[in-house]
Order: sequence, then structure tokens, then C-alpha cells
Amino acid sequence: MSTQKRLFLLDAYALIFRGYYAFIKNPRINSKGMDTSAIMGFMNSLMDVIKREKPDHLAVAFDKGGSDYRLEMFQEYKANRDETPEAIKIAVPYIQELLKAMHIPIIEKTGYEADDLIGTLAKQAEKEGFQVFMVTPDKDFGQLVSENIFMYRPARMGNDIEIWGVEEVKQKFEIDHPLQVIDFLAMMGDAVDNIPGLPGVGEKTAKKFLAEYGSIENLLANTHELKGAIKEKIEANKEKGLLSKKLATILLDCPVTFDATDYELSKPDVEKTDALFQELEFRQMKAQFDKWFGTGKEYDEISDNGNGNDNDNNNNKIQSIKKAVAKKSNEDQFDLFGFVDDDSSEPTSQSFYATLENTEHFYQIVQGDLPVKLLMQNLMNQSSVCFDTETTGINTLHSELVGIAFSYEKGKGFYVPFPENQEDDQNLMEKFRPFFENESIEKVGQNIKYDIKILKNYNISIKGKLFDTMIAHYLINPDMRHNMDVLSETYLKYSPKSIETLIGKKGKNQLSMRDVPLENIKEYAVEDADVTFQLKETFSPILDKAGTKKLFDEIEIPLVQVLADMETEGIRLDVDFLKSMSVEIAKESAALEQKIYETAGSTFNLASPKQLGDILFEKLKIGGAKQKKTKTGQYATGEEVLSYLAHEHQIVKDILDWRQLVKLQNTYVDALPEQVDTKTQRVHTDYMQTVAATGRLSSNNPNLQNIPIRTERGRQIRKAFIARDENYTLLAADYSQIELRIIAALSGEENMIKAFQNHEDIHRSTASKVFNVPLEEVTKEQRSNAKTVNFGIIYGVSAFGLSNQTDLTRSESAALIDAYYKTYPRLKSYIQEQIDFAREHGFVQTVSGRRRYLKDINSANAVVRGAAERNAVNAPIQGSAADIIKIAMINIHKRLVNEKWQSKMLLQVHDELVFDVHNSELEKIQPMIKHEMENAFKLDVPLVVDLGMGKDWLEAH
Repeated sequence: MSTQKRLFLLDAYALIFRGYYAFIKNPRINSKGMDTSAIMGFMNSLMDVIKREKPDHLAVAFDKGGSDYRLEMFQEYKANRDETPEAIKIAVPYIQELLKAMHIPIIEKTGYEADDLIGTLAKQAEKEGFQVFMVTPDKDFGQLVSENIFMYRPARMGNDIEIWGVEEVKQKFEIDHPLQVIDFLAMMGDAVDNIPGLPGVGEKTAKKFLAEYGSIENLLANTHELKGAIKEKIEANKEKGLLSKKLATILLDCPVTFDATDYELSKPDVEKTDALFQELEFRQMKAQFDKWFGTGKEYDEISDNGNGNDNDNNNNKIQSIKKAVAKKSNEDQFDLFGFVDDDSSEPTSQSFYATLENTEHFYQIVQGDLPVKLLMQNLMNQSSVCFDTETTGINTLHSELVGIAFSYEKGKGFYVPFPENQEDDQNLMEKFRPFFENESIEKVGQNIKYDIKILKNYNISIKGKLFDTMIAHYLINPDMRHNMDVLSETYLKYSPKSIETLIGKKGKNQLSMRDVPLENIKEYAVEDADVTFQLKETFSPILDKAGTKKLFDEIEIPLVQVLADMETEGIRLDVDFLKSMSVEIAKESAALEQKIYETAGSTFNLASPKQLGDILFEKLKIGGAKQKKTKTGQYATGEEVLSYLAHEHQIVKDILDWRQLVKLQNTYVDALPEQVDTKTQRVHTDYMQTVAATGRLSSNNPNLQNIPIRTERGRQIRKAFIARDENYTLLAADYSQIELRIIAALSGEENMIKAFQNHEDIHRSTASKVFNVPLEEVTKEQRSNAKTVNFGIIYGVSAFGLSNQTDLTRSESAALIDAYYKTYPRLKSYIQEQIDFAREHGFVQTVSGRRRYLKDINSANAVVRGAAERNAVNAPIQGSAADIIKIAMINIHKRLVNEKWQSKMLLQVHDELVFDVHNSELEKIQPMIKHEMENAFKLDVPLVVDLGMGKDWLEAH
């Protein structure tokens, strides 16, 4: 009996790309804004191999500069590959540093691909008696497989690892020998590597030809046996076929030498790996790595290769390897995201994450007076409790409570079912009132605003400190998704049960939660509360570390109650006005459509970009010969393109006007009446705190942020939003030029600050300075151009952009921008300081410490980097404006409640707040609102609020 040594050779770029794209919908962005997905993906694969296989020898091969050999034969080799993503370019140096710290050899040679290096080393090691495993998802390596060389395809997304020996390769490719993989690739070609192959030959045909002819050479020698078009194609492309075989053949004679001593796995330099993990913010990976390698004992267990195999029985040996890797280790495993919970149960091989089925948990149903009383006693003794309501639907105004889940300890929780009878429902809820209204118990939830609104239906107010895991994660990583499933899988390595497993997919056949068996609801509901509580425990210290705890506690969380009240209140809509407006718009758009057809000289489908493009650019020849086309080859007719051409031809302006009318009618005029609630007869928008990375609120159903106000027709939409009744008046309070005031204050630009302090018209003041004319002589056009630059500077406006937005030429625009920066010299240096700060720290922040991470700020791609630089300037401005109005909302809401005003705050749209004011409070409320908004945050520049009143929003605005 002898032990055969095993060598694992990793195909670096294949694993790096694979890891990067596994995260593509949910990238790993650290607090510096760096995309670490590719590093995490590669390291997971590497660590998984080390842990599963306990290899004796291991090395990692990298491409370096492409394949000189193949490029000499075929200049177009790999020519159509997309540029390597920035995150991967950044990742490689980190990965190589980690490998060096782990004492793992890096194999790379200029002019050679990793495939060739691995092929050469594999054959050399095989001759020295090693068993070789090529760790790669790339099927091309099948050609190298032999009695002692195997393909090792890493685990991914719930699928276990695969080991391909000779038999597996033969079965997968339907061939007689692994070397025929080369012929298979030569016939089929490879779009990724730009290997031409034989035209008309796909996978099925290639397998058929190999079964008949055995090789591409034999096929080409017998093309007389073929028939029809395929015969003609292959005969015309024989040279391409033979060239493809050369391109697909992995080289076995690269200038690298296998050295068993160098490739032997040894104990890493933990100090160096710890430093790198810390820099990358791979906290869990660092902890697990320290556990494995920190003391030496764990390393001995990992590196000890106890599953030696008998050389005399190779088949048994291969089977034993496969059984060993199919069986999961009892030790903690890394998942795709690199997060691990040391106390969690191990997922099965069928499940990528831990789940209810394979995780120990203790969830109880609580029914009856005594059990409810005991649960309440337990709840009242806690400092922090997560609760989650289960309801009959998602509309909070119409949904009934089915049950409430509670959890305050990992893996444990309780579910209280609520009866259908309204009176019994309320009676049961009264028993929980002391808990919900207890000021000293923290209430935890995921999107807790929903639960707050549900409990409002039962006259329950949630008091005390709140913790919303969705909002917490939004502040930690604003560019990621924040739904509970993603957070749980990312941070807890746990996949929660889907609601669809209980009630089915959306549609008419979807069940109500009342139809689901109690035991099933209990498992689902308590799991949600349990997971959310664990996420709270995870996120709480990260908020501190990210410097956003104060923002969380003092702005975002207090705002939840404010928004819940605003959404419940809603606003009255004049449906009759919108119906008459719809008739008018239909007439206008029909007349405009007819006018367009007359100008074009033919009728066509105005909504068809293809037909429109042909009319404008083929028939009418608008804009000259070189018009932009889309990927499908048709003319681009988007708003940006047409806006640029609107001054060239009346038909383009008419088309833009027609589009605006149609959009207005479909999106607002006809849609808004459908969104009036049947119970309240009001419109209730849903404000979302976790969508815009800048910190701005978003609104949905209906989206009030996007109501157009630049056109007269667009402004008329606001006329439909009206006061509660004749006893109320709508009041609109709008911050005047808040973004310009913030940029003046943050930049310390004295000329601009003085203009604001002197209460000058900032656009007239800017025009006076830039055009060097007295204030009273500034023309309307000069003020308009100055206004465009004032607002455009925040967004990095260029001379080209300014000329498009004004009547100025490009040279006049460039001169205006130069004059602007001379007028406000601190502004230019501030912009550069912001970009420099972002480059150094990876983020910028608002006056309240809200961070915007900019992962592309150091990108080599000028376009991508430019966008990040513009964000570095405007994110603190937009975000600070968002912070300030949120503070104002919190303070105003507090006073409205505590001072028992009849008036209500209804809407927040951009820099404006809208109130339903009781007529008896009109005089008193105006100074209160103005004071709170203007004093929400102290800047070197005064904040100014304009107030307006009316029976409808347009009149008030």
C-alpha cells in the first residue's frame, strides 16, 4: 500500500470571472466603495478546495499578456472579448498578494495562457507519480484528462463539485478518447475565444461527425460523403477547421517546470493575510482563516492528507475520491459570499445555504389566555424584540392581521395567530398594547413602516426605539439590494422560506395567508422574525464602524413614524377635474398627431421607433447623414436625440410635444383616479427610504416625485390635488435654491455666500458678475444662462452640455464657464477637493455623515471615472438637501403631534412639503413651518423657505 500525492492546479482567471459574475446582481461593495466580488469569489473557490481536499501540493496559474503562439497563427484570436471589468483588474493584484501570503506558488509566463501552463505542469507531475486535479469550470481542459489527471469543477449555487475522469469526459462529449475534445472544439468553434470552427457545425453535428469520422482531419478527408449546404461550407473552410484545431489545442511544452517542493502546501503568513482581509473588509473570512491557521493545530488537521489511495486499484481510488468530495464536511463551509456563522448548522449538499429544514430551531405557536400572558411577561423583560406581522395582503389600509411573530434570541421565536372576528382580533391586540407602547423596549423589524401602519388599524402606536434592518443596511451599503432574503443569504449564510411556497405565485390563484395551515405559517413567520433579529445583531456594530449610527438613530429611524403617518393620511384628489383634462389632452394629442402626419407626408406608427427613425432620417433627412443607431441597426429616436434636433425642424418639436402629452395622460391623468382608495377616497403614496443612493426619498403608487412641472400641462396635474374639504387649505413650503445654498456653504465660496446673505437673486447676481454688468442691467437671457450654469456646475456641466441647454455656441459656453469659475474661484478648488477625497477614501459624505460610495472613482475608463467624479461633487449636495428636509419633517411632525394641531403633513416632493391646514390654524402654522424648515440645519448661508396657499396644490405652489 502506498500513498499517491495529489497536485491541485487552479485556473485563476476562470475562477475570478466566475466569482465576479456570481455576484453581478448583488455585488460585494466594501465601505471604501471597492467592488470586492472577484476577490471574494476566487478566495471562496480556493478555500473550498483546501478545506474539502486537504491537498499536498497546490499552485495557481494566471494568463499574462495572452497567447503569442495563437496570435501569430490567428490575429483575431480572442479579439471579440469584452474589456476586462474594472473590478477584476483591481482584484488580481490583491489575489496575488493573498496567494503570496499563503505561500501558494503563482505560475505565469508572458505570452502564455493559464491553460497551457496547467497542461504542461499536469503532464510533468503525472510523470512524477502525482494525481493532478485541474480546478476550473472550463470544459476545454477535458482534452488533458487521463488516468491520473482530472478536471475538478468547483461547486456553485447549490450544485456540488464535479470531478471528471476519463469516463466522465467521454460521456459528456460523447467521444471515445479525451483527446477528441480538441476535435470537438475545432469543429464547433468558440465564440468567446473567437475560434472560427466549421460554419454550420454546432454541438449536435460535431458529436455526430466525431462518432462517424473520429477526428476533424478524417472528416475533412471525406467531405465527398457529405451532402448539401453543409458539404459546401465545410469544403470551403477546411483551412479554418485545421487552424481551429491548433488554436484549441492546449500546449504541453511551456517553459515551466513542476517542482514538488515549491508546490507543497505550507502554513500561511497569517499576519499578512489578516492585514489583507482587514483592508478588504473580509471579516468572516479573516475569522475563519485565523481559526484554521492561527494556532497550527487546525492547520495540521486541514493539511493532513488522510485519504491516501491504493495505486493497485485505480478505479476504487477514483470512486473513493468522488465519495469523499460528495460528502459535506461537518466543519463550517464558506458560501459564495464568504460569510459564515460558526454556530449555524451545516447546509446539505442539495442546499447552497442553511435553511429551516437543516437548521436547528425552536418556534412555538402561542394561543390561549395563559400562554399569551406568559409570552407577554417574557416580552416585557426584553431590551430588544423583533416582531413581524402576517396579513391578508400588502395594502395596509385593507389588510387584516393573520398573526404576529416575535423573536429575541437566535433560533427561537413565537407565533400568535389572530382570529378572523374583528372584535376578538382587537381584544387580543389589547393584550399586546403594553409591549408595543413600552418606551424602553427596542422594536426590531424589516421594513417596519409596514408593520406600524398595520397596527394603526388596531389603534396601536409603536413607541420606544426602533431598528429597521432594511434601513440599517441601506446606510451600510446603499448600492446593494436590501430585501431580507438577500441580506440573510449574504450576512447569515441562510436562505429563508419564500412566501410563494405558502400562498403560490402572484395571480388570481394566489391564496390568502388565512388559507395556509397554522403550522406552516408559524414556521414561515417566526423564521422571518428570527432572521431579522439576527440581522439587527449583525448590522448594529457595522453602523458604528461605518460612522452612520447617528444618521440612523437621529434621522432615518425617526422618519419612519413620520412617513407612516403621512402615507396613512393620504391626499384628496379631484377626479372630475382629471377626467375633463383627459378629454382635452386626447383632443390635443390627436390634433398634434395629424399635424405630424401632414408634415411627414404620410401616416405611420408614431410609437414605433423604427418607423419614426425612417421618416425623420431617411425621408426628411433631418440632422445630416450620420445619425446614431441602436445595436439592432435602427435609428435612435430617444428624447436626448430628438431634443438635440428640435431646433432643426418643427416636426421634431411636435413629436416631443406629442410624446409628452401621451405620457402625461397615461402616467398621471388616467392613472391617478385609479389609485384613489375605495375606503378613504384619498391617494396614499408609499415613500421609500432605501432606493436612492443620495438619500432622497422615492415615492410609489403613485410616484409624485416625477410629476412634470416644466410645462403648463404638466403643472395642471397639481391642480387635481386638493384640500380635505372647505374647512382646510393646502399649504406648500418650498426650500428656495437649497442645493446652491449648500454648495456655497460647503465650498466656502465667499462671493456666493455674500450674495445669499444679502438676499440677492443668486442668478441675477451671478449674471452681473460673469457678464460684468450692473445688477439692474442684467437681461432676462443673461440671467437664464447664469441660472443654467449655477445648477449645471453641480452636475459637471461641459461647454457642449451648456450649449445644448442654451442658445450659446460651444465657444461662448466655454467662455461663460471660465468666467464663472473666475467669479467663484473657491468653487473650482472645492470640486477638485471632493474628487481627491473620494479617490483617497472611496466615498463622499453629506452634512449628516451619509456616505455615497464611489467604486469607480479610480477607474481606468475615463467615461466611468468621469461619472464617479460627478457623483463625488453632486452626491454631498443632493444628499445634504435630503438630510435637511428630513430633519425638518421630523421636527415639524413632532410639533404637530405633541401640540395637537388639527393640520397634517401630507407630501414631500423634492425640496417641498405639502400640508392640509385647518383654516383656524392658517395664521399660526406658517411661522412654525417656516421656522422649523429654515432652522433644520445651520449653514453659513441662510436657508430660505417660500410658502404658498390655495385650495389645490398648483395654487399653493
